[in-house]
Amino acid sequence: MRHRVAGRKLGRNSGQRKALFRNLVTELLRHGRIHTTEAKARAIRPKAERLITLAKRGDLHARRLAARDVQDRDTLQKLFGELAERYEGRQGGYTRIYKLGPRKGDGAPVVLISLVE
Repeated sequence: MRHRVAGRKLGRNSGQRKALFRNLVTELLRHGRIHTTEAKARAIRPKAERLITLAKRGDLHARRLAARDVQDRDTLQKLFGELAERYEGRQGGYTRIYKLGPRKGDGAPVVLISLVE
């Protein structure tokens, strides 16, 4: 039984899953939006929201915590500069998921996850 077991495995072991989430979150913050499957988007949404909340704090400890998940130095600068300023007056809900329909090859539901303006 899976009662109260949180998280999605996505058919990967823990190291691969952690790397996938880090890469997806980094690309989301770098480009502002990405196309991915619905399960992956739902899995990375809380991680991206948490990173933006850390960036709004702006202290050194928050930067070090965010650097564990953001793979690129320039993206980290963007997170703590541009994105922290953009969402300064917002109390959450920094991302939005749009459903795009099934993927042609395997029918997996594809979505567009983007940062709100």
